[in-house]
Amino acid sequence: MKEILINVEPMETRVAAMVDGVFEEFYVERSTPAPLLGNVYKGRVASIVPGIRAAFVDLGLGKNGFLYLNDIVGPTPEVEELVQVEDNRPPAAPLSGAPPPRIQDLVRVGQEILIQVIKEPIGTKGPRLTTHLTLPGHFMVLMPMDATFGLSKRIDDPKERDRLRGIVKELKPPSDVGLIIRTAAEGANRRQLSRDVRFLLNLWKRIKARSVQAAAPALIHEEYNLPLRIVRDNLSDDVKKIIIDSKQEFHTLMRFLSQTEPLMRSRVELYQQDVSMFEKKGLEKELEKIYRRKIDLPSGGTVVLEQTESLVAIDVNSGRFTGRRNLEETAFATNMEAAREIPRQIRLRDLGGILIIDFIDMLSNSHKQKVFNTLQNAIRKDKAKTNLSFLSEFGLVEMTRQRVRRSLESVSFQECPMCQGRGSIRSIVTVSILALRQIRSAFHTSKKPVVEVTVHPDLASRLFNEDRASLVAIENQHKGKVVVKADPTLHPETVKVQPLEAA
Repeated sequence: MKEILINVEPMETRVAAMVDGVFEEFYVERSTPAPLLGNVYKGRVASIVPGIRAAFVDLGLGKNGFLYLNDIVGPTPEVEELVQVEDNRPPAAPLSGAPPPRIQDLVRVGQEILIQVIKEPIGTKGPRLTTHLTLPGHFMVLMPMDATFGLSKRIDDPKERDRLRGIVKELKPPSDVGLIIRTAAEGANRRQLSRDVRFLLNLWKRIKARSVQAAAPALIHEEYNLPLRIVRDNLSDDVKKIIIDSKQEFHTLMRFLSQTEPLMRSRVELYQQDVSMFEKKGLEKELEKIYRRKIDLPSGGTVVLEQTESLVAIDVNSGRFTGRRNLEETAFATNMEAAREIPRQIRLRDLGGILIIDFIDMLSNSHKQKVFNTLQNAIRKDKAKTNLSFLSEFGLVEMTRQRVRRSLESVSFQECPMCQGRGSIRSIVTVSILALRQIRSAFHTSKKPVVEVTVHPDLASRLFNEDRASLVAIENQHKGKVVVKADPTLHPETVKVQPLEAA
């Protein structure tokens, strides 16, 4: 049974997925900076760099996005990696012997162009763009710029593929747009698919109308916020319940489902208790573990994760586990536990790029194969595109994972001013959110009218200024008073909360 919990707060929205009571997935989205992935813009080409075969496009964001040649002439990543294309269009690539297209022949400086963000800005890089727009629904993906029809490769049953193919042909979508059948469509009926197609075509109609009226650069279509994306992309038969603690977002979800999947509305519940939903479910303690370098395995072994600029290094250690008859059996047992746990940690932390997993050395080829098979099966739960190489003679597995957003660590931490870049501490926004959360909890558990919070001066300044409205809202909700004290001797992450009686 899968249960999805959505916690909505003024500065941050968090989503946790529980599978049979096990914390399997975690997503977080903050109001600042605003997420860009999936947004559609009417941009203006600012410059062209033939050497890297890319154009830089002004989106009105202060930082230009970059549009590679392949993202103009090639298929979208979703079609290329996840979909079996089944149309008869001529190939987009040039015929053998013909010169490849040049970026300067396809776009020009000053040209207005409709594009979509396919990768968030990371570090100094601006967002990555494509001209191949994709508009996801629950069962289908509309591709208004590509007359492509295809089915998800994850739909294995030939009879089911034929059934879905037949339904889409009966629906007779416009010939100038493409449709991709998502994995979620497996088992869906004609009425459900028809409703999804109609919803997406209406959305594209609105986008086209806005793009004609707007002057570049302009935002034409903003991708759904995290709660809506979670419902759109994850509400399937295996999800028994979605619980959300925001009345406003609850009604938004219900309106969305009324248009797309009315029968699913019964699975969405509004959480209205005073105590935090994540706290009640024991998730706050689980979330603390995500930020730790070291993960303890059931038998006593450990997994250590280190993020660097170029890759993520994951090291498996036997630790205090010595319960097997010999070193080979100990290594095998520890590696099997790690092979199941590492993919879960990768999903929870949203790690991407190049990952190197250093398993404990094993001599038996049979053991190596079993560990790799276990890792491979656990990775299949991941919706992000991944590639694995078999264990090397040194026990290393090289892995790549699609990265489209910043990792959880890069969102939640900043460079530590105390160690001059040798480590990291939580960002002031993250600590402020935690402080506000602890203040609310103190009011609820103590029932006392005053809560005194002692923090580092930088955090005190933020609570008095940028987050003052949140403090006042808590005081009004609990009919109490919050006293903030600054202590320069405290570590920037330390928050001391003390309930007091009224003076």
